[in-house]
Amino acid sequence: MASMEDEAPEAEVKPLGIRYIEYKRGSPISYKTYQAIVLSITFFAYLSYHTTRKTTSIVKSALDPQSSNLYTRRANPDHPSLKRKGWIPFNGPDGTALLGELDVSFLFVYAVGMYFSGQIGDRMDLRVFLTIGMVGTGIFTALFGIGYWANIHIFYYYLIVQMFAGLLQSTGWPSVIAVVGNWFGKKKRGLIMGVWNSHTSFGNIIGSVAASILLKYGWGWSMFVPGLLIILVALVVFLLLPVTPESVDAVLDDVQPKKTWEEMSREPLMKQKSVRHEPVGFLKAWKIPGVAPFALCLFFAKLVAYTFLYWLPFYISHTAIDGRYLTDEESGNLSTLFDVGGVVGGILAGHISDRLDARAITAASFMYCSIPALYLYRSYGHISMTINIILMIITGIFVNGPYALITTAVSADLGTHSSLKGNARALATVTAIIDGTGSIGAAIGPLLTGYISAKSWSGVFTMLMVAALIAGLLLTRLVVAEVAEKIRGSGSEEVSRTTHDVHDV
Repeated sequence: MASMEDEAPEAEVKPLGIRYIEYKRGSPISYKTYQAIVLSITFFAYLSYHTTRKTTSIVKSALDPQSSNLYTRRANPDHPSLKRKGWIPFNGPDGTALLGELDVSFLFVYAVGMYFSGQIGDRMDLRVFLTIGMVGTGIFTALFGIGYWANIHIFYYYLIVQMFAGLLQSTGWPSVIAVVGNWFGKKKRGLIMGVWNSHTSFGNIIGSVAASILLKYGWGWSMFVPGLLIILVALVVFLLLPVTPESVDAVLDDVQPKKTWEEMSREPLMKQKSVRHEPVGFLKAWKIPGVAPFALCLFFAKLVAYTFLYWLPFYISHTAIDGRYLTDEESGNLSTLFDVGGVVGGILAGHISDRLDARAITAASFMYCSIPALYLYRSYGHISMTINIILMIITGIFVNGPYALITTAVSADLGTHSSLKGNARALATVTAIIDGTGSIGAAIGPLLTGYISAKSWSGVFTMLMVAALIAGLLLTRLVVAEVAEKIRGSGSEEVSRTTHDVHDV
């Protein structure tokens, strides 16, 4: 039996939608148009993944309206959350802990599945793989919501549904990063992917707003509608997503002669390339320089980011802002400003890293800046709504900036590292290793928050600040290497200028 290392990759298929567009045009699609198609489709594909992922954090307040924080009960016995019944089994004294277990089950399976998804993604048609994952994600997200109408009060039903949802969600990130990496070189990759990666934050925003609005009709709708949405987007992916330039005969700068539809129609649907690299193995991918430190850094960076993703609306609804407690809908809408900051942070981190040509310096700097931002938000965010909004956006910038940079540009850089000697068939595996390791941290953060928040939210923020510090420290060796390279580069330029001046004399 052949090992996964030696399995032949699946033949690539030109999408039916692309063939139809070429038929109507009567000529091939240009390379730049293909790039626009890839960016647009993968953007909305992963936006829909995060839309379904974010809904759980909004639904929490309906499932467990009873505050686990004794301060809330004593300081404001008329808090609206204390008057609602919630949903068995999440409305009991251990409701917050049970919700934390749902988060960790989803994220733990997601993290483990990520490692396998990367290996599978490098060995089969990513368009088909992504479509399967999106449809499955939609089905299990909807099944969670169906528990509302089916009057299901069994904790293990929701636990199992979340675990399958996490497994299927793991297909998304390695697939979209690999496809985008196939179409774009390293030039301005940080900026392009920083803008493109805003799908994460926009998905969170749409998920928060949609779920908050639908919550008044019953929390089941907050899960069912996003589940239906991602299935519809999966259909577009299947019909239109070109995985590689070779799969659709696209040539950079359109140097190929234009073909007529009659010539294209005689070409086979299935294309086997004459020269193909073998997929890079899991252990070999770990040994690529930079993969391990960035993966471990992302472990702590995602611990911080995902704690906010899953618990920020809950935290806001149980924290008096300017002496007033917000409703569930208001809390969900306000929490979207963290993701607005995330959009800015992702673009800013990508642009700065391109200008400096220093991914590690940029990521570490953002992580260190997130520490005072977290402290200020916890200490002063309750004073007024204006201060809360400003500090939340700033925190989103510094927390999501390095997270976005590492999962996009850094992953793509390392997946096409020079040590691979031109073999780009490690993109999905490297992406899966980095994001999979980060997702373990993403699972641990919300789980610990479920327990720590019952005693003190200050303890939660202390945990987040320590995690941010460790994330920055883990990149120290790479930061030193980048600084040394900059110094050498500056020295070489100075010598070159001096030599030029001597020749002029």
